[in-house]
Amino acid sequence: MILMTIVLMALVTVLPRMLPVWLLAGRTLPPLVVTWLRYVPVAVLSALLVPDLLLREGRIDLSWSNLYFWVSLPTFLVAWKTRSLFATVITGMGVLALIRLLI
Repeated sequence: MILMTIVLMALVTVLPRMLPVWLLAGRTLPPLVVTWLRYVPVAVLSALLVPDLLLREGRIDLSWSNLYFWVSLPTFLVAWKTRSLFATVITGMGVLALIRLLI
């Protein structure tokens, strides 16, 4: 039972990732599809981050007590300007640590 569970979990994890690669290998996608696919990572990241940054108890909270929202502003600016994941993470962690140290 455990072995079957591990094998099925591996299939459920690997199959959705590999199926598009197998089906689209050697094919050229239309330019419109390629352009559309470039926006998928940004859309997914936004869908994951925005609710955590803006919502508190089901309401939009832009007050000074919403620390994560205010830390996200300089972090997004650094991400936009540098396009560096390392600089973005360091900025977010540094600004959050600095604000927590000062408050």
